[in-house]
Amino acid sequence: MKFENKTVFITGASRGIGKAIGLKLAEKGANIVIAAKTVTHHPKLEGTIYTSAGEMEEAGGRALAVACDIRFPAQIEKAVDLAVETFGGIDILINNASAIALTPVEQTTEKQFDLMFDINVRGTFFVSKMCIPYLKKSSNPHILNMSPPLNMKPEWLGAHAAYTMSKMNMTMMALGLAEELKTDGIACNCLWPRTTIATAAVKNLLGGQALMNRSRIPEIVADSAYLILSKSSDQVTGQCFIDEEVLLEHGVTDFEKYNVMSGSELFTDLFLDPEKYR
Repeated sequence: MKFENKTVFITGASRGIGKAIGLKLAEKGANIVIAAKTVTHHPKLEGTIYTSAGEMEEAGGRALAVACDIRFPAQIEKAVDLAVETFGGIDILINNASAIALTPVEQTTEKQFDLMFDINVRGTFFVSKMCIPYLKKSSNPHILNMSPPLNMKPEWLGAHAAYTMSKMNMTMMALGLAEELKTDGIACNCLWPRTTIATAAVKNLLGGQALMNRSRIPEIVADSAYLILSKSSDQVTGQCFIDEEVLLEHGVTDFEKYNVMSGSELFTDLFLDPEKYR
C-alpha cells in the first residue's frame, strides 16, 4: 500500500503512540486526522492537537486537528464529517485513545470505571461505527485497535478487572469487526507492544522515570503499525499483533535503537506472559 493522499483517522494522536503512528504515516504522504481532546498545553502532558498537526505537516503529510472527546457520539460524528469534507474520505482508522486505572475492584471509583468504558469500549465502538461507511469506499481499508491479545489468565482480572475488561473489549471488537466486515474487504486487527512504551501514562501513572528507563520509544509501535497497514486488507485481518514480532518477520534485528536507555532490562507490557516475552 502507498500512503500518498490516503486519509488516516487517529484517536488520541496528540501525543505518545498515536502521534508516533501519525508522524510515520505523514512521512509517507498520508493525510492525518488528529481526533483528540487536548487543545491547550497541560503541565504534565506534552503537546496538543495543533502542535501535533504542525509536526505531521513538517514530516510531509497533511493534517487536520479536530477537538474530539470520543465519549460523545455527536463529537465523533462531527470529526468524521470534517475529515471527509477536508480529505474526501477515510482509508484507515486507528483506535488508539484509551484511559487507564490499574486498580483492584475495591479501589476503582465510579469515575474511573466510567471513563475507561466510555473511552476504551464505547468510544472505540462508535468511532468504528461512524468510520465504516467511508472505509467501505476505500481501495485498501484498515482498522487497527491498540489493544492486547486476549489473555484470560486470572491474574490480569485479579490485578485490575475494570481496565482488563475494557482493553479486552477493544480486542473482541476488532475480532468481531474482522468477521463482520470481511466481505467488505476491511481489515480489522490489533497491535500491542512487547514492552512498556515511554508515554505520559507510563511516566505519570505507572512507574515514573524508573519504568520509562526500562521502556521502548513509541516509534517501535509506529514502525510495526506501518508494516501492518502496508499490507493488502484482504490478506491480513482478525489478528492480534505484537510490535516486536511484526518487525522480526520483516527482517528487523536491531531493537536497541528503540530503547529509552541503552542496555536496560526491558519491562514486559501488561497482558503478555513474561515466560514467552523475555
